Amino acid sequence: MGLFARNNSAVAEAKANPAAPAGATSKRSEYAPVAAQPVTTPQTERQSYLQQMKVRIHQQLVTRLDLQNLRNLPPATVREEVRLLVRELCQSEKGLISSADQDRLMDDVMDETFGLGPLESLLKDPSITDILVNRFDRVYVERKGRLEFSDIRFRDNQHLRQIIDRIVGMVGRRIDETSPMVDARLADGSRVNAIIPPLALDGPAMSIRRFGAKPLQLEDLIRHGAFPSPIMDFLSAAVQARCNILISGGTGSGKTTLLNCLSRFIPAEERVVTIEDAAELQLQQPHVVRLETRPPNVEGKGEITQRDLVKNCLRMRPDRIIVGEVRAAEALDMLQAMNTGH
Repeated sequence: MGLFARNNSAVAEAKANPAAPAGATSKRSEYAPVAAQPVTTPQTERQSYLQQMKVRIHQQLVTRLDLQNLRNLPPATVREEVRLLVRELCQSEKGLISSADQDRLMDDVMDETFGLGPLESLLKDPSITDILVNRFDRVYVERKGRLEFSDIRFRDNQHLRQIIDRIVGMVGRRIDETSPMVDARLADGSRVNAIIPPLALDGPAMSIRRFGAKPLQLEDLIRHGAFPSPIMDFLSAAVQARCNILISGGTGSGKTTLLNCLSRFIPAEERVVTIEDAAELQLQQPHVVRLETRPPNVEGKGEITQRDLVKNCLRMRPDRIIVGEVRAAEALDMLQAMNTGH
């Protein structure tokens, strides 16, 4: 009651003395909360200006380019033509920017137009093994087994959603409110998982598991202390003897890496069929048939599960069957396939 009494008293005082000087402070100001003002620095203003310019230039670029014809040209030619146009658009802007900012702006616009936007710089870093997008403004990366907060940002949730749509579209998949989860892969074989609202409460989220350009070999695992040398002799003998092998472990423990390494012991003349939700295996054999599941379409039809593929591959005359991941009903079909001698 005391607070309201003081406020009311201040109002009454203001009415009684309307000619009070502008700099006078009423009693109410002692209790009214002061809104925190955002701190702006020349650096933040410059970043905001460059971000707005990038959006404008990208919109103009999409309007002026004939993307359909560009697909028929060599990539080097396309990039050179686009760079010239971006430079022209940068120079047409009223504000002046340095040559370094202009080069970085051109790279950003190129990544936005032909690549995966802010993710491109992370994907070019060979030391990064995982990219974890919790929301549009919180991106983490893993280097040497340790998570780090990245300074990479998306403009907003819509920008992040556009990049996710671009990724899943490249492998013929979709993600929307009726199918808010998806597994996909990048051109380099990296595994992608994305999830959007209503399942993701803070906006779209995405995880990217990357694989090195040069796959690890068993010798590398031994050198890094993953297991002693006699284990390699045992595993190679098990593969060559056509034993059934089940590899299990926690997230990021190296299951796919070990499976890729073991494939080197499969004789080159044998026919191998792989079955995966999202193709990520990098087998070291010449005679490999790769199969991948298919999600249902918009009408909820056309789904092809791992179980369907396991049944089908038994008719493909395989010598070896490799199921990338077993999580559901396909486990029974896998056991039955084991009993047939594949």
